[in-house]
Amino acid sequence: MIRKLLLLLVAGLVALMLALALAGWSLRSALDQPLKLESERLIEVVPGDTPGGLLNRLEGEGVLDGAFWLRLYWRFNLPGQALHSGEYRLTPQQSARDLLELWRRGEVVQYSLTLVEGWSFRQVRAALVRQEKLEQRLADLDDKALMDRLGLAGVSPEGRFFPDTYRYVRGMSDLDLLKQASVRLDQVLDEEWARRADGLPYRKPYDALIMASMVEKETGVAEERGQIAGVFVRRLRSGMRLQTDPTVIFGLGERYNGNLTRAHLQQPTPYNTYVIDGMPPTPIALAGREAIHAALNPVAGKSLYFVARGDGSHVFSETLEQHNRAVREYQLKRRADYRSSPAPR
Repeated sequence: MIRKLLLLLVAGLVALMLALALAGWSLRSALDQPLKLESERLIEVVPGDTPGGLLNRLEGEGVLDGAFWLRLYWRFNLPGQALHSGEYRLTPQQSARDLLELWRRGEVVQYSLTLVEGWSFRQVRAALVRQEKLEQRLADLDDKALMDRLGLAGVSPEGRFFPDTYRYVRGMSDLDLLKQASVRLDQVLDEEWARRADGLPYRKPYDALIMASMVEKETGVAEERGQIAGVFVRRLRSGMRLQTDPTVIFGLGERYNGNLTRAHLQQPTPYNTYVIDGMPPTPIALAGREAIHAALNPVAGKSLYFVARGDGSHVFSETLEQHNRAVREYQLKRRADYRSSPAPR
């Protein structure tokens, strides 16, 4: 009787060892199997998805086998591991183990959108709409309603976002991205305001942002930004009008066809700095950190005028007589390839 029990016990142990060995082999086979893909594909994980559900789905699609073993591996080896939403890139070279590692690291596919210095808010909105992977929540809203949604009621959207490259993943919205750009602008503006020069004609950081937007539109030559800002600041201090063409163009809106005329310079708008005193009521474009820094740290000097050479740079003058000579040389005798600003970056 005892011998029979011992034999049964040994047989049970052998069966258990065989079962464990088979389970181990099945698990390793499931983990090491290559994904059955002929080309790269994306799999989207949305809130509420679970590793088990996704593995079952991929098995049903014929991408992998042994979903049971893979679910078991995740449950015991990665307990409580969060599954990040977004898109994951699958390739024919990956194994099921690689897939689980992607999920563990949350290595979702990232996209990017660059907001460019000098852009108007209309250009920002157009760029957002072109992002197919962004959830579009703002496309049907006018500018006022959009700013309300951002928590910026009563604030003009012009120049209110920082030009930079922003990363996003599928599932994020245009609202999320604009919030990032708005917060980033506040950070940069606060940092630059804290190290501003003394005696500037600004009451608050927003005034400096308006100035920076004009500097941004006047020149893309890095070493000239401080000089442009210096001219504008000296004009403000002396009571002279700023007389900067980009503000006139902004005020014309869709009426501007690419040709700025003398009549345009005389046409009253809140942004025509040829007819209004001081600065326009809002920024006219996105301003980068360099332009903001220049507005808050203008280059000292005596120049009150500048005129475009035609190659993107400017000639600076202290007197009207000097300025008129520069105008005759560079404006009235324009070169064939004349540009008032640098070539597009």
